Amino acid sequence: MALNYIWIAFFLIGFIVALGQLIFAGNTQIFNDLVNAVFLNAKTGFEISLGLTGALTLWMGLLKVGEKGGVVAILGKAMGPLFQKLFPGLPKGHPAYGSIMLNLAANMLGLDNAATPVGLKAMKEMQESNPDKETASNAQIMFLVLNAAGLTIIPVSVIVYRMQLGAVNPADIFIPILISTFCALMTGLVSVAIIQKINLFDKVILAYLGGLSAIVIGIILYFSTLPEEQISSTSTFAANFILISIIVLFIILALIKKVNVYDAFIEGAKEGFSIAIRIIPFLIAILVAIGIFRASGAMDFIISGIAQFFAWLGLDTRFTGALPVAFMKPLSGSGARGLMIDAMTTHGADSFIGRLACTMQGTTDTTFYIIAVYFGSVGIKNTRYSVGCGLLADLAGFTAAIFVAYLFFG
Repeated sequence: MALNYIWIAFFLIGFIVALGQLIFAGNTQIFNDLVNAVFLNAKTGFEISLGLTGALTLWMGLLKVGEKGGVVAILGKAMGPLFQKLFPGLPKGHPAYGSIMLNLAANMLGLDNAATPVGLKAMKEMQESNPDKETASNAQIMFLVLNAAGLTIIPVSVIVYRMQLGAVNPADIFIPILISTFCALMTGLVSVAIIQKINLFDKVILAYLGGLSAIVIGIILYFSTLPEEQISSTSTFAANFILISIIVLFIILALIKKVNVYDAFIEGAKEGFSIAIRIIPFLIAILVAIGIFRASGAMDFIISGIAQFFAWLGLDTRFTGALPVAFMKPLSGSGARGLMIDAMTTHGADSFIGRLACTMQGTTDTTFYIIAVYFGSVGIKNTRYSVGCGLLADLAGFTAAIFVAYLFFG
């Protein structure tokens, strides 16, 4: 529903701004630009979707191998002690624990198709222990905010789009996304823990969060000591090495479990092909709407206003070109993806704005969509503070993305 209103708004605002230019500035060319934008973006959407087929087929096949090899279950068990501390309202051995761990582990690996059904199952299991069926419980809120923060280990979709749009090193946003999404996760988790009075100084919580924080801080400190010309090449090498290692690990684990790796890959690859075909109308729809919004001058007007404000503060304003992605992401994943693609096609996949837009796209999940789907599935009406904590996590993630982008991409 949110995307419906956003789509209509892009069209109407674009038309109104163009009409204003015609009436007040006598710009008769503006409507030619709008029509050209419609057909050009429709063509671009189809070409991008078609080009995604091979990359999505490959990645979905590899992820299916990892899934059958037990990677999701391994991640779930590894995070188990931490989750038991973060969900004190659930009794030990509650069936929701398994579903929560599987959902978050699947999200980390970018397995959206596997994550959502398990997440809905977790929400239903927690609802059975919820004394007030129309009000979100503490456990449900913690689960929702962790989902909205969207911790991502492998940002498959972003890498695939960068590959299709001609990025020299499509995976160069791997580490920046990892750092930014970690900041979003920590902010969301800590904010909920403070409200729910969870002891963040518990030795188990400190061990997990302290260890993860130390790793991220270490990465930032290491890259901050490198000469500027080495940062991009070093991060790209590290990202590519990690990705190849993960793929090999998936295959080895599948072999250990005696999984038919080839058949598992084909099974996942078929899903990737169907996804690539299925997104064509959605991608064309949002790109056409964004094309009208941009061609009318409305987007440039908004961005220039924000840029002038930050210039007045004496700050570098290059990051403002990627802000539309940040504004859209909490509302619509499809809309944010369209704006990310628009940023890369307008400024270049390897431009600062293009890379920052990709980092923002991979940093958090779609907060309002997740809250609507997960709470709606069990009839929750009073979401309490889940929206506030989710948006706070979004803000932290996007802010971190800007700082990290300046560190890695200059």
